[in-house]
Amino acid sequence: MRINITSVFVDDQVKALRFYTEVLGFVKKNDVPLGEDRWLTVVSPENPEGTELLLEPSRHPAAKPFTDALVADGIPFTQFAVDDVPAEYERLRGLGVRFTQDPTVMGPVTTAVLDDTCGNLIQIVHMAS
Repeated sequence: MRINITSVFVDDQVKALRFYTEVLGFVKKNDVPLGEDRWLTVVSPENPEGTELLLEPSRHPAAKPFTDALVADGIPFTQFAVDDVPAEYERLRGLGVRFTQDPTVMGPVTTAVLDDTCGNLIQIVHMAS
């Protein structure tokens, strides 16, 4: 068994696609119209056949209160691995990304938390080997 697709709720799929591709650097994998919404996934350009991230519309009545509560408590919805948290932090800040947590070293793990502009906090992380 392996993880094939995971989701992040987004309040606007067009805005989310732009942020996740043009800012974070993912690439679009699937874009299938489904009525008002789309089956819209992105992948890492380093692993185009790897795990897909579904930019899931947050239309379900439980989604917004759930994501709002996470944001209010400062809890990231998900996390992405990077090779160098401080360098990625500087790159993303240069693109106008707002961080709610600056790079923080916690033993062998360095993290930072960003606002994805679509209703979520996302943690970037690197674990020293």
